[in-house]
Amino acid sequence: MAMEVGRVCTKLLGREADKNCVIVEIVNKNFVVVSGPKELTGVKRRRCNIKHLEPWDVKINVEKGASDDTLKEAIQKAKVEGYS
Repeated sequence: MAMEVGRVCTKLLGREADKNCVIVEIVNKNFVVVSGPKELTGVKRRRCNIKHLEPWDVKINVEKGASDDTLKEAIQKAKVEGYS
């Protein structure tokens, strides 16, 4: 599954393991920037190794580098099942 902006993922490792997030930016072939946003899932906006992410087959429509407020609206609008 392609790691792309808007892809919904679950973090597998680290202090935020088992929490859901959305890819908001591609850094390089190994790293992406993810955000929960923090108010929804507890995942702060941060760089993350793609090996530590489990991608869902769900993609929401957000632009690269979208703000947390924009992200929150897009998630609620898309009504992503099981996202919290």
